[in-house]
Amino acid sequence: MSEKTDIKSMDLEELKTFFSDMGEKAFRAKQVYEWLHVRQVESFEEMTNLSKTLRERLDETCRIITLRKEQVQISKLDGTRKYLFLLEDGNVIESVLMKYKHGNSVCISSQVGCRMGCRFCASTLDGLVRGLAPAEMLDQIYQIGKDIGERISNVVVMGTGEPMDNFDNLVKFITLLTDENGLHISQRNLTVSTCGIVPRMRELADKKLAITLALSLHASNQKKRLELMPVANKYDIHEVIDACRYYFEQTGRRITFEYSLVAGVNDTAEDAAELAELVRGINCHINLIPLNEVKERSCSRSRQTDIERFKKILEKQGMNVTIRREMGSDIDAACGQLRQNYMNEETK
Repeated sequence: MSEKTDIKSMDLEELKTFFSDMGEKAFRAKQVYEWLHVRQVESFEEMTNLSKTLRERLDETCRIITLRKEQVQISKLDGTRKYLFLLEDGNVIESVLMKYKHGNSVCISSQVGCRMGCRFCASTLDGLVRGLAPAEMLDQIYQIGKDIGERISNVVVMGTGEPMDNFDNLVKFITLLTDENGLHISQRNLTVSTCGIVPRMRELADKKLAITLALSLHASNQKKRLELMPVANKYDIHEVIDACRYYFEQTGRRITFEYSLVAGVNDTAEDAAELAELVRGINCHINLIPLNEVKERSCSRSRQTDIERFKKILEKQGMNVTIRREMGSDIDAACGQLRQNYMNEETK
């Protein structure tokens, strides 16, 4: 028996073709699309404006990817929620809801695991299992929205996985998420993070979307970046920065540089001055991240005084810089920690 079609990962045009090939009228595509992405139903049985015969045909040939909520951790400090979702194949992924004054922001995973090997990250401890389908990325947002009964206004693709390593599915996800016929989240409210896969950064730039690109930079020179991030073996830091310039030129969107401060590795006054020189001339925002320590990793968080000093040096150099507000520090907040802890429990 052939595998059922993943109908939730299809865009509207693909759905129209799909229904036409079934001998159905094209307007059925719009109806089903609305059921999937506006009403967010989880079975064909719920699609009450379709005939029983059509619902049965769809049920036989298609599947509606739906994530199952396995665990939720809620921070007593700020209401941040960390979700562990079970996928149909038994893998688990995590997502985070952060509540801000400006609305609800969700951080989603793009892969099961990660192969990038960054030294301070829990997501990559067991390597890459597979990329997520567009519907699996979308449903993280849908399930969290249902759980809290509120609209999600901002999305960051910054959870487990390297989005550019799942490029085609990422682009399809963006199309579905921002489509006016679906959830219709503005492209401007979407941020995609990358550790610096240069060809894909340039390919994304050429699509001229209005999304924000965030580069996980974490070092001010090539030598230090190599220590922390194996991807630097393939793409030199200056190549990556040039790709960021290109992204701004193509899209007009300000770049975000993410910089995790690791004690004694990349948090000196010299590092700050060198970072300012590295990104000078780029329309950018530098986001300094106090490290969430991971017990399987040897990296330690910088002292608060060193973080503040680093920020002041950058500001004196005319940089736009913030220290990321810590959210959910009383729960498994570091990327990949909740999944890692769950997997460790399962193997005991």
